[in-house]
Amino acid sequence: MVSRTFGPRQRVVSFTSLRTASACKVSALAGVALLVLNACSGPETPPPIGQPGRGNAQQDTTKKIGMLLPLTGRFSKLGQQMANAAHIAVPEGHGVTLDIRDTDAQGQSADGAARAALEQGDIVILGPLTAAQTASVASVTQPANIPEFAYTSDQAQAQPGVWVMGVTVEQQITRLVDAATQEGRKTFAAFLPDNALGRAFGDALNKACSDKGLTAPQIVFHTEAPESITGGLKTLANLQFRQGQVAQQTEAAKPSEPDAVNPLGAETSDPTASARPATPPATPGGAPAQAATGPIALPPPPFDALLLGDTGLQLATVINGLKQASIDSHQTRILGPALWNAFAAKLGALQGAWFAAPDPIARTDFVQRYRSRYGYAPSVLANVAYDTATMAAVLSQQPDGFSQKSLLRPDGFAGSDGTFVLQPNGSVARGLAVFEILPGGGVKMASAAPRRLARATP
Repeated sequence: MVSRTFGPRQRVVSFTSLRTASACKVSALAGVALLVLNACSGPETPPPIGQPGRGNAQQDTTKKIGMLLPLTGRFSKLGQQMANAAHIAVPEGHGVTLDIRDTDAQGQSADGAARAALEQGDIVILGPLTAAQTASVASVTQPANIPEFAYTSDQAQAQPGVWVMGVTVEQQITRLVDAATQEGRKTFAAFLPDNALGRAFGDALNKACSDKGLTAPQIVFHTEAPESITGGLKTLANLQFRQGQVAQQTEAAKPSEPDAVNPLGAETSDPTASARPATPPATPGGAPAQAATGPIALPPPPFDALLLGDTGLQLATVINGLKQASIDSHQTRILGPALWNAFAAKLGALQGAWFAAPDPIARTDFVQRYRSRYGYAPSVLANVAYDTATMAAVLSQQPDGFSQKSLLRPDGFAGSDGTFVLQPNGSVARGLAVFEILPGGGVKMASAAPRRLARATP
């Protein structure tokens, strides 16, 4: 059972999974109109995909949810999984139907598909998949005052009436900064690739630190060249100055050298002092103190939390650079992108590092239902299709439909990617878990995903 949380009193609207029943019905729960998503049959072939058309909107009371997905071309496999997920969320025959259109069909564009959907009477648009398509579809939905829930993770596409529903860089960084400050971290820095993703990470860290009232983070961008990575990390970590501090302390700790006035190097007038064995000064407890031994430890870098943005082979160079810059994970909390989760088993060298991502436990029910119907587990990107289709089905059955009051519920919605709260500016606050990389690779959960979220700052 997947629950949706509404309103300040945490009224929970539940959707019953597919099951055999003698009848399908629409009911009300806690005063909120609710579509009970019960299928009257078992696994079935999805309804046909909508085709472009003009002026043939249905005249009955069925509410139509438009969905724009890549069903042909390079992303067709992902698009079909997302369509399958939506069919699980919105079975046919309950007053709500899906109108799924291909954004990548020959001779068809995303904005053309959106225009055809609105001509057929669709009351909301879910999708499309990419940032460029999201912008083109917005040019159609905005004048028509139709809400768009896009599947991109590009925060730049967010605007009033167009919500970015993918897991974004901003959501990840906000969660990481929250978790790091809770354990006492106060000074943040970032070492990021000089590309669009790296710049997005830098902007998100600046905003997150500003929202927390922290000192602005020092951010360094690097190229792909190994010398740019190793040299940049040494500069960011202030390695030369720290090594100079150690040299000064080492020099000060050396024993006194004899000189012409006092060849013994002693500062005492007691002629018998040289004949007595040296006694270390006593500690407060009375025991003789031990003389300092071993090298003096390098001071920590000028930050206690460091955000990285690299993946793949370039990350290996960054890890080597961390060692050369003497950035110790025992002194500095390393932070990184959710993309690390895909190869965390190989990241033992980053033990103790954190990244933020949806809790996989939250999608267990959805995955089980998907596997039962289609025979395999879906991509994690199918989660957002399932969540948005479920939300759209519920809201379409409420008296106030897709009003601002319905959409901007303070408690938001509980989905397979965790709790999410829609913001007036098109951004989405999302409850993510924090995961920690283990010494031998792999991860453990360091902090569970929050079930309730404070409304984010626009």
